[in-house]
Amino acid sequence: MSETVPKTIAVCSFCGAQKTPDTPLIAGNEGMICESCVHLAHQVVANWSHKKKSASMITSLKTPVEIKQHLDQYVIGQDTAKETLAVAVYNHYLRLLNQGSTNECLQETDSTELEKSNVIMAGPSGTGKTLLVKSLAKVIGVPIVIADATTLTQAGYVGDDVDTVLQRLLEAAEGDVLSAEWGIVYIDEIDKLARTGTHLASVRDVSGEGVQQALLKMVEGAQVKLSKGDKRRGGEEAVLDTTNILFVVGGAFPGLEGIVDKRLSPQNSELGFLASSNEEAAPSSHDSVYSRFLPEDFQQFGIIPEFIGRFPVITFLEELDEAALMSILQEPKNALVKQYRQLFHYQGIDLTFTDAALRRIAKLAMDRGTGARGLRGIMESVLRKTMFELPSTQGIAQCIVDEQTVNDAAELIVSQILGVEGVDANPADAEKDSDAPEEGGDDGLYTAGHGH
Repeated sequence: MSETVPKTIAVCSFCGAQKTPDTPLIAGNEGMICESCVHLAHQVVANWSHKKKSASMITSLKTPVEIKQHLDQYVIGQDTAKETLAVAVYNHYLRLLNQGSTNECLQETDSTELEKSNVIMAGPSGTGKTLLVKSLAKVIGVPIVIADATTLTQAGYVGDDVDTVLQRLLEAAEGDVLSAEWGIVYIDEIDKLARTGTHLASVRDVSGEGVQQALLKMVEGAQVKLSKGDKRRGGEEAVLDTTNILFVVGGAFPGLEGIVDKRLSPQNSELGFLASSNEEAAPSSHDSVYSRFLPEDFQQFGIIPEFIGRFPVITFLEELDEAALMSILQEPKNALVKQYRQLFHYQGIDLTFTDAALRRIAKLAMDRGTGARGLRGIMESVLRKTMFELPSTQGIAQCIVDEQTVNDAAELIVSQILGVEGVDANPADAEKDSDAPEEGGDDGLYTAGHGH
């Protein structure tokens, strides 16, 4: 009589759970695993990946001096703002890379939790706030998103709510939640969210103060549910922790100088003919006023105190003078002169700007009050007719942008120089040959319409 061999009960090779209708097991070559252990293994592997990324950032995290040197390649001047951003970014990621690590020199009771320092930048339009953040993203190597505060509204109203910014950050991280939690968020035009006055209790400022209040928890640190992919196609939901996300906001804050100057100026309470007058006091400069700025001045502008308190690092950008604008035209890696020279080089033409022309362009930008942002508009206006005709004109070897006095007014002109039998003209002969008429009777001199 044969003996009955007992049937072996299948168990998980990791936790020992028995196989049941409610606990299925995945069989391998030499073992089995249950669903709970699969999820646990996924978390362990994801943690390994996160540590690998942290280790790679340790070797690539640049010092504040190196970060500023990188910013110098793209942004002219603004040394104080560059140093502030470099220190803030370095300290932020130094804290993240060392969180959870133990220091033998510190006792457990002496351990200190480091909090992040969000940054707020203020400065006139066209001084380089957005360009600073864009250049910063190239050197850090973490996901970054640049948002516009004017498109945000309070949740529940028509428009984009504040969670949209985090959704874009998650997309920039290609759906990797851990990478997104180490990212940078820059919100521009934050001054447009200032409240314009006292509101009645029944009226809600959904695009101003309401957005400020909606940003409070997100900036400080909160768990935000976001969708990974299209919800209609079964997209998964992800929980993004904003505690380690560095927030940088910027704005022009027009009128802030007047608020600071008013606080600094003594109030004259005297009346009558014998009262002392303050009219003889020289107006304070932009830089001197901002050097004596207090965070309470933002509150007078219309930013709520809770919002100001979440941005302990405040920096200001200086106004650009004529020398700075001339440097912006020539020195950065993406300088406008280099861009247009490259554009003309594609057509086999050498484009040259004289110092007088560059000085005139910088002065026009200062007169318009648009800062560095207005330089491209002036350059387009100067070169418009030349760029229109060059593709249809043969034999042009060089174009020279210069300043000329016409009817007692300074105007920018573009001189076209013909090549000799397909050989480019010598730049040294530019002045001599610029007056020679082209074929067809065109003298090659174009006014840009900027005379004063």
